Amino acid sequence: MTIKMVVLSGGSGTRLWPASRESYPKQLLPLTSAYSLLQETVVRLKGFSGGEVDAQPLIVSNEEYRFIIAEQLRQVGVRSAQIVLEPVGRNTAPALTLAALAAAQDGQDPVLLVMPADHVIVDLPAFQQAIAEGAAQAGAGRLVTFGIVPDRAETGYGYIRVGPLAGDARTARVLAEFVEKPDVATAARYVASGEYFWNSGIFMMKASVWLAAVKHFRADIAQACEMAFEGRQADADFLRVDKAAFAACPSDSIDYAVMEKLQSAPALGQGVVVPLSAGWSDVGAWDALWAVSDKDEDGNAGRGEVMFQSSRNTLVHANNRLVAAVGCEDMVVVETADAVMVAHKSRTQDVKKVVERLKAEGRTLTQSHRKVYRPWGWYDSIDSGERFQVKRIVVNPGATLSLQMHHHRAEHWIVVKGTAEVTNGEQVFLLGENESTYIPLGHTHRLANPGKVPLEIIEVQSGSYLGEDDIVRFEDTYGRVGK
Repeated sequence: MTIKMVVLSGGSGTRLWPASRESYPKQLLPLTSAYSLLQETVVRLKGFSGGEVDAQPLIVSNEEYRFIIAEQLRQVGVRSAQIVLEPVGRNTAPALTLAALAAAQDGQDPVLLVMPADHVIVDLPAFQQAIAEGAAQAGAGRLVTFGIVPDRAETGYGYIRVGPLAGDARTARVLAEFVEKPDVATAARYVASGEYFWNSGIFMMKASVWLAAVKHFRADIAQACEMAFEGRQADADFLRVDKAAFAACPSDSIDYAVMEKLQSAPALGQGVVVPLSAGWSDVGAWDALWAVSDKDEDGNAGRGEVMFQSSRNTLVHANNRLVAAVGCEDMVVVETADAVMVAHKSRTQDVKKVVERLKAEGRTLTQSHRKVYRPWGWYDSIDSGERFQVKRIVVNPGATLSLQMHHHRAEHWIVVKGTAEVTNGEQVFLLGENESTYIPLGHTHRLANPGKVPLEIIEVQSGSYLGEDDIVRFEDTYGRVGK
């Protein structure tokens, strides 16, 4: 029996603004360690002894994150992942259906371990032990979900009610029903009964079992995904499904589409729940991150250059500069290059309202950071004013930007580190450190890094319009011509 990891990497994490943005959401951020949540997820079965694990995880994501995901996987030694690109978001049931179709190619039928990319698991041995139990159940044809053993009467999570042990299972129990988020009194009653667990959003089942179940309960989803998958195209590490077919797919979650309906069709496979007590969190808001973070003797958790003075139970997340918290209690402070958020820890769910207000005002602070990642590296918009913009640009070794031109701006490039290969009109030449060139408005140009160390340049743009959409691409290594 082979276990194949399926990592669902969608969602924008608006409650973790300003660290999380639409173009760089929470699963791509290093919130609890030096690794991002996505990286922590794909290495979660390292050293697993409960079965054979396919070394090629399957990631389902969207077009915008594809190169960032590929680079983050490379950084943790995962060089052969399958990355399935959704042209539009359609929730977790269609995403898993695409993953199952991809996993079942060539007659394979692995057990799928389905995990969101944005969860935290603190106790890996306990997690792997639960996965071993889940794999045994899934291998027998059951559809498995993992129920988090509750340690408080939480109203922010959905619950799962369980029945007796599933046959001769060690810990797995029969799935009785899913329950929506309760009020405080109901949540307390659930926890006291011992029959309810938090809904983790983690699942295990054979690829064939999921495909049969979704076809039975949601034939419309199954058919749309099959059509989209039939029209797939391979592009390096990426698998692109047919956009029109997938756009026609209904949106639904794994829970609603299949898991909640299993009792009505027992022939498709029994639903079971494996209890999980491993320091799990979905990191839905900043207070949840504080709860799973390492803390000092006063309950303070800091990331980055942080100084606490006479403060208690406070989270400070600093990205660019020293943040000193003086006399703070039960507070959250998040600093980024272009925004600072301060909230009482009990009100961190309201950060979403700030994001909604910014969107209503047409502010770009919800969409991207000042530092923007591209498939070739990244750029940081250092300064801007009327008719000018200054960027720090870093190009990865061997990477090449598109051959392009601009209608409304000229550019000056100054190399501060590494060697640049520059195409400027008809000329192609090399620039070393402290050398520069000028790209006139309307000139075809390209920047490349032929060296083995990152290339760093300062770019000064000047002109009547400096938006990122003033790019006409003629050639592009990353398939962006005409986009």
